[in-house]
Amino acid sequence: MDNFLPNKKIILASGSPRRQQYCKELGLDFSIQLKEVEEIYPEHLKHHQITDFLAELKANAFENELAENEILITSDTIVWHENKALGKPKDYEEAFKMIQSMCGKTHEVITSVCLKTKLKSEVFHSITKVTFVNLNKEEIDYYITNYKPFDKAGAYGIQEWIGLVGISKIEGSYPNVVGLPVDKLYEKLKEYA
Repeated sequence: MDNFLPNKKIILASGSPRRQQYCKELGLDFSIQLKEVEEIYPEHLKHHQITDFLAELKANAFENELAENEILITSDTIVWHENKALGKPKDYEEAFKMIQSMCGKTHEVITSVCLKTKLKSEVFHSITKVTFVNLNKEEIDYYITNYKPFDKAGAYGIQEWIGLVGISKIEGSYPNVVGLPVDKLYEKLKEYA
């Protein structure tokens, strides 16, 4: 459905090529605007509270800048594993440890989205359970060396090689694991038509 929001200007505040592609596939006519936001959250926050907070924090950087007909989309994704948040790895060693810690286990991928207009702001999230097989050190090394997943929460992209060979089960939204719960986003945006 091409541009189901003809009277709205959509602003996507994300540098993620995957999120941008999903918005194109939804038929949204959008522009990309990026702002530097220090992604720091209070330590007491857990699980989806973290991504909810960060998605809203990113949206708040646009406070008092939106026109009447504009809808801002911000989002944040984490991997929640063994009661802690795995964000983007700093380097090879951290990426290796993250992937190794998830092998043979199930983790959750949580993505929160904030929709902000001049008058209101709303946050929603989606949770997907992902189960990894037991990858050996050579396989983990191959993936990190060839795919350099340093811009991805939990150090992996399900749409890449590791998703083909390393994941035995997924419960929930696949696009959510890629970084955007497209089904929920579409339903929410229809309310703005």
